[in-house]
Amino acid sequence: MKRQIIDLRRLGNWIRARSMPIPITLTNVGINQASVSFNTLTMESDKFICVREKVGETSQVVIIDMADPTNPIRRPISADSAIMNPASKVIALKGKAGVEAAQKTLQIFNIEMKSKMKAHTMTEEVIFWKWISLNTLALVTETSVYHWSMEGDSIPQKMFDRHSSLNGCQIINYRTDPKQSWLLLIGISAQQNRVVGAMQLYSVERKCSQPIEGHAASFAQFKMEGNAELSTLFCFAVRTVQGGKLHIIEVGQPPAGNQNFAKKAVDVFFPPEAQNDFPVAMQVSAKYDVIYLITKYGYIHMYDIETATCIYMNRISGDTIFVTAPHEASGGIIGVNRKGQVLSVSVEEDNIIPYINSVLQNPDLALRMAVRNNLAGAEDLFVRKFNLMFQNGQYAEAAKVAANAPKGILRTPQTIQRFQQVPTPQGQTSPLLQYFGILLDQGQLNKYESLELCRPVLQQGRKQLLEKWLKEDKLECSEELGDLVKQADPTLALSVYLRANVPNKVIQCFAETGQFQKIVLYAKKVGYTPEYVFLLRNVMRINPDQGVSFAQMLVQDDEPLADINQIVDIFMEQNMVQQCTAFLLDALKNNRPAEGPLQTRLLEMNLMSAPQVADAILGNQMFTHYDRAHIAQLCEKAGLLQRALEHYTDLYDIKRAVVHTHLLNPEWLVGYFGTLSVEDSLECLKAMLTANIRQNLQICVQIATKYHEQLTTKALIDLFESFKSYEGLFYFLGSIVNFSQDQEVHFKYIQAACKTGQIKEVERICRESNCYNPERVKNFLKEAKLTDQLPLIIVCDRFDFVHDLVLYLYRNNLQKYIEIYVQKVNPSRLPVVIGGLLDVDCSEDIIKNLILVVRGQFSTDELVEEVEKRNRLKLLLPWLESRVHEGCVEPATHNALAKIYIDSNNNPERFLKENQFYDSRVVGKYCEKRDPHLACVAYERGQCDRELINVCNENSLFKSEARYLVRRRDPELWAEVLNEINPYKRPLIDQASVFLIIIDNVVQTALSETQDPEDISVTVKAFMTADLPNELIELLEKIVLDNSVFSDHRNLQNLLILTAIKADRSRVMEYINRLDNYDAPDIANIAINNQLYEEAFAIFKKFDVNTSAIQVLIDNVNNLDRAYEFAERCNEPAVWSQLAKAQLQQGLVKEAIDSFIKADDPSAYMDVVETAHKTGSWEDLVRYLQMARKKARESYIESELIYAYARTNRLADLEEFISGPNHADIQKIGDRCFDDGMYEAAKLLYNNVSNFARLAITLVHLKEFQGAVDGARKANSTRTWKEVCFACVDSEEFRLAQMCGLHIVVHADELEDLINYYQDRGYFEELINLLEAALGLERAHMGMFTELAILYSKYKPAKMREHLELFWSRVNIPKVLRAAEQAHLWAELVFLYDKYEEYDNAVIAMMNHPTEAWREGHFKDIITKVANIELYYKAIQFYLDYKPLLLNDVLLVLAPRMDHTRSVNFFTKVNHLQLVKPYLRSVQSLNNKAINEALNNLLIEEEDYQGLRTSIDAFDNFDNIALAQKLEKHELIEFRRIAAYLYKGNNRWKQSVELCKKDRLFKDAMEYAAESKSAEVAEELLAWFLEKGCHDCFAACLFQCYDLLHPDVILELAWRHGIMDFAMPYLVQVTREYISKVDKLEESESQRLEETAQQDHKPMIMPEPQLMLTAGPGMMGPGYTPAYPNAYPQGMPYQGYSM
Repeated sequence: MKRQIIDLRRLGNWIRARSMPIPITLTNVGINQASVSFNTLTMESDKFICVREKVGETSQVVIIDMADPTNPIRRPISADSAIMNPASKVIALKGKAGVEAAQKTLQIFNIEMKSKMKAHTMTEEVIFWKWISLNTLALVTETSVYHWSMEGDSIPQKMFDRHSSLNGCQIINYRTDPKQSWLLLIGISAQQNRVVGAMQLYSVERKCSQPIEGHAASFAQFKMEGNAELSTLFCFAVRTVQGGKLHIIEVGQPPAGNQNFAKKAVDVFFPPEAQNDFPVAMQVSAKYDVIYLITKYGYIHMYDIETATCIYMNRISGDTIFVTAPHEASGGIIGVNRKGQVLSVSVEEDNIIPYINSVLQNPDLALRMAVRNNLAGAEDLFVRKFNLMFQNGQYAEAAKVAANAPKGILRTPQTIQRFQQVPTPQGQTSPLLQYFGILLDQGQLNKYESLELCRPVLQQGRKQLLEKWLKEDKLECSEELGDLVKQADPTLALSVYLRANVPNKVIQCFAETGQFQKIVLYAKKVGYTPEYVFLLRNVMRINPDQGVSFAQMLVQDDEPLADINQIVDIFMEQNMVQQCTAFLLDALKNNRPAEGPLQTRLLEMNLMSAPQVADAILGNQMFTHYDRAHIAQLCEKAGLLQRALEHYTDLYDIKRAVVHTHLLNPEWLVGYFGTLSVEDSLECLKAMLTANIRQNLQICVQIATKYHEQLTTKALIDLFESFKSYEGLFYFLGSIVNFSQDQEVHFKYIQAACKTGQIKEVERICRESNCYNPERVKNFLKEAKLTDQLPLIIVCDRFDFVHDLVLYLYRNNLQKYIEIYVQKVNPSRLPVVIGGLLDVDCSEDIIKNLILVVRGQFSTDELVEEVEKRNRLKLLLPWLESRVHEGCVEPATHNALAKIYIDSNNNPERFLKENQFYDSRVVGKYCEKRDPHLACVAYERGQCDRELINVCNENSLFKSEARYLVRRRDPELWAEVLNEINPYKRPLIDQASVFLIIIDNVVQTALSETQDPEDISVTVKAFMTADLPNELIELLEKIVLDNSVFSDHRNLQNLLILTAIKADRSRVMEYINRLDNYDAPDIANIAINNQLYEEAFAIFKKFDVNTSAIQVLIDNVNNLDRAYEFAERCNEPAVWSQLAKAQLQQGLVKEAIDSFIKADDPSAYMDVVETAHKTGSWEDLVRYLQMARKKARESYIESELIYAYARTNRLADLEEFISGPNHADIQKIGDRCFDDGMYEAAKLLYNNVSNFARLAITLVHLKEFQGAVDGARKANSTRTWKEVCFACVDSEEFRLAQMCGLHIVVHADELEDLINYYQDRGYFEELINLLEAALGLERAHMGMFTELAILYSKYKPAKMREHLELFWSRVNIPKVLRAAEQAHLWAELVFLYDKYEEYDNAVIAMMNHPTEAWREGHFKDIITKVANIELYYKAIQFYLDYKPLLLNDVLLVLAPRMDHTRSVNFFTKVNHLQLVKPYLRSVQSLNNKAINEALNNLLIEEEDYQGLRTSIDAFDNFDNIALAQKLEKHELIEFRRIAAYLYKGNNRWKQSVELCKKDRLFKDAMEYAAESKSAEVAEELLAWFLEKGCHDCFAACLFQCYDLLHPDVILELAWRHGIMDFAMPYLVQVTREYISKVDKLEESESQRLEETAQQDHKPMIMPEPQLMLTAGPGMMGPGYTPAYPNAYPQGMPYQGYSM
């Protein structure tokens, strides 16, 4: 895109084509090239570009904000179409990509709010849509056009039906006029080998359509000259068979009063190389009133909309610009081409008018556009036109030209002065009035125009006109205008000052008019700072109320506008304390540290005059930086003790004030103590209690309660105790005891409550508190001797001091409290109480009665325990028996009875067996030492297994134990008993065996009835678990082999064999042969696992499980010979298969294949193939695969059979096989044959499947190169072409290689590999021939031309220049540049730099390598285009070094952009000014100081005084005085004469005359004296002439200096020197002049007297004249003349309306 921009500037420099402020290419910001198309990219305005693309499997919508194009917004949205709102971040989405049902759904989302705004489902699919305004979407379906507004809940409204002429067209655009009263639908279609455009123009008002042939169109609003309203124009372009046309017509009825716009139709030029080009986009610039037309081939056409003149045309893009939008910022057009480049084209304002005027030679259009669009560049045209009309007396037309000139170039004071100097014809309007009238009609007057218009209006008192003009914004306000208006109306002047932004005058007017409140607001607004204090003092004197408001406004900001102290002084001067307080409260509201003194001053004045106000201020806590100590003292004096305490910091002051609690708010005082330190708080509390304990006790308790944590409870308790205030201590601790866990607090509270008689509180705290020391409290309560022992009872009950309590109460004869305790307080403590009473030898009757009274409310176990510990258990027997008789089932009661019966031997065994309620463990434990047998009875009854086992073991009751174990049937119990660590295991086992022998008959009888062998099964399992195999075998043999009822029991037979396998393997074979009812497969597998392979084989053989049997022989015995014999004997297919697999694993391929064939089993074909591959048994494999193919037509089998044929070289069989029907993967087998080098077989296979690509490579390996090329041609694959080509190159078959290469080089990605392959092998000539042959291909691309150029640079540099001249536009210039530079081809390098428009580098290359690269004409052509001006000066040095005679030629070329001062300094430094004299002559017209001085010095050196005189006359920009001083001392008189001339030119008349006098240049001296206009110089010259006796020069000087001389002086000089004859002509002339003046004065005086006499007869009252500007010519009388001009002397220009 950079190159396109440079082309435009180089070709025109009038139209500007540029990228965005941040030049972007969409591919550079992450957009996929494939996503840059009409269907996926939309641009509704120059604000956003919206692209739909797919990243991986995710569909995304990318939004590029043109204000920040490098940070695109990506959203995972799978929409069929997405378009952004033209102005805001609102996106419209249509459908869902790939979902047919969702294609008719339209949605609008706000991206910033992340919310859906609207949604609608259409009945038809929308094929095109577009934003036609900020809130309206246009929807185009196959049949109709709809408009859908974003406002409210509106749905799409149908606008019109599509015309039949658009059927089958691709819709590319939809346009409307601004009022949406004209609608246009645009589509294109391919017809007759060209693209035809079809448009449908629809009128909303008339509800009718018109089909039009056209490709691109737009609506425009244009205001014609003389029209009051805008015209709606319809512009469209069409490319037909005959050519292109642009039409501009006005649609609809013209507005009232408007002239019709004349229809325009002009040809659109299309270049010969763009025969198929056609318009694709059109945008109209409202800023410049031009039409931008974009064509498919990337051409831009720009037309003036008023005249339809083509202003400019050029190509801006080599790719199609498929989407465009107006570029609002520049008034241009922005678009995106297919490469993703974002292009912008706009008008260069400063150059468009000169371009139209000079290049297009159309001054009328230039003038019209300059006026219409206010463009610069036509200044000279307007000035010439204005001067011409003014000279011709066409003042009205001249006024229009001046008013309409762009940029206000003619609206100057000089223009006004020229109009003022024009006399007003009798009875006509003044030209100046006409000028002002035109300006007022057009808009606002400038500063000078406003002043000149308002001055006479105000003189006539017509200020209402000024008000009207100001209201209409017709005047440019200025300070001078305000000063002028102020004399008549200060309020109106204020309005002028405000508009003119003159702050000091505005504030002065505000003050003078009493609008003080506006001063601050205005000053802030404009950033002006007046003298606010001075203003405030004046306001305060005049109006104190306004002064207060004004003062508040001065401080309402964070930074006050005036010193607040000075403002307060002003208030206090007026004794305005209340107002000052209000002011300071507002001013100091920010509470800044620097405002401390002012805060103190505010509080001080109010404490002294209004304490309640000060109290309120302090209460609001507004200020924190005042003098607190001073304010505290003032507060105490004013009686504000609370405020004083808030501010005191000294403890002495605080104690003095705080004791007066009756004057302080209690709540505040409590809060105040929170601000004191701990020590100060305690001191203050002590002071308060000391001062008046009765009065201050309550508040002290409140303070102590709130701050006890900070002051420490101990300190507060000590404080109250020091004053013996138990009441205060009670109330203080009572408030914290419920929240405190301090033991001391709780104890002191109990103590204080006892002291104050609060027994209920003592009882409560003893019951509820958990924090006191129970021992300490118990002892205190004992010592306190309270009348009520309930607190002591509670403490002892809670903390288990019941025994001590019973002893204390019993010994102090307080037995009633014992009954109270067990009855009311805690009946559950009865056992402990009974124990205590037994310890003090209390009567049994009392104890029994006590038990009966509290029956059922205590723990029987505890009671029994307490009594049992004291061996008094029988005491409870009656009570226990009574409870049993009452039906009590409590285990504790029955446990106690059992213990009593056991101890008394009262038939305990019967009780233990029959009683159901005692606890077996408790009673059994009780019996263990007394009677183990009873313990077994108790434990067996409760199934207490572990306890019973322990008792039996300890007392050798093994028989009972064995009997229990068999009956119990508990495997876990068996396992525990039979554990190895059980020292009693062996006897137990013996007993169990004996027991089994004894009960054998019982079992025989019982099992015949019950059929339940569970008892024996559990026992056997227990033995197994205990790992007693030998004992178990004995048991099982007796059960199984002795013909018992369990002989055929399967589980027992299995168990016997398994036990034998584990314990005695010699018996296993016997058991296998003797037994028949066991699980043979499971047993055999277990035998295998225990390496009993023969036993396992015997089992399988016995039960005819032959496959398992042979598996044992194969896997375990490892004897294939026995297996083969066994297989022959069995002759079963499954057995043969097993054997075959084993043989295959052993590598016996032939034997395995024989076995597989006998088994007729193809199932293991993959293993067979794999093994045959490893061993190379291809013939055997063929036999197997032929068998397998008969059983299974698998692709793998047939494929491997083909491969086996190939391996055995049975190509005939192979060819016959593949020619028939088969399922083989021939392609894959062909690849394998190719990889294994079996190219003949591969050739047959590839040929069969028509894989010409692989066939070609195979033929390469077979050295059949011609066939390989034919195969590659059929394959037509780049990879194949490459492989065949490379093979041909390796075999030096360059002709065939070139044939292949021509198909490779057209692919740019493959070109580099091909070139490297040739180059690495040194075939440079062949490579060049290949590329040269490829240049003529239709698909020749840039890479081919580029690489060929690089090859030429390396190997054939002579041909590179010719190649570049032919194909420079098709090579990658940067790449070729590097190659040319590496090859030192400097001429070619310069050529490329020139074509690439890197003119700087081209010039540098020429200067660095002049011999090869420098050409004069080429150098001068390029040097003017460089961007770095520094190269100009390097070029100058280069020419000085190498081509000094051509230096002036190159300087003339460089002159337009060169810094001539720098160049002159350079040539002066190197002393070569004389060499560049022609250059200096040519640029002297620039009137540059350095050039002038350098050239003047050269002329002085050459003594060319005539050239020097010509130079200084024509060009005056040089140091005149320095040159004059230099020439003053020159030896030639002509140069000294020039020095005098220079002095004269710089008003140094005396020096000039003196120099002339020295050189006796009398004529020059007289002329210079006359020109000086100085009488002194002239008189000195006359005196010098008289002194030198030059009387004739004296006479000549009199006439030369006639106007400067005084006649009296001349008469005196002539008389004194006796030369009256020489002076007489002068004196005669003077006399004649004076007589003429007197005659004129007499004549004018007589005329004045006559006029005075005539005016005495005129009436005194004259009608007041109206201004011509407002009255108009028709309202003035025919003889009217203005009254005011006569007030000025004749000849003096009047700055008014007429002259």
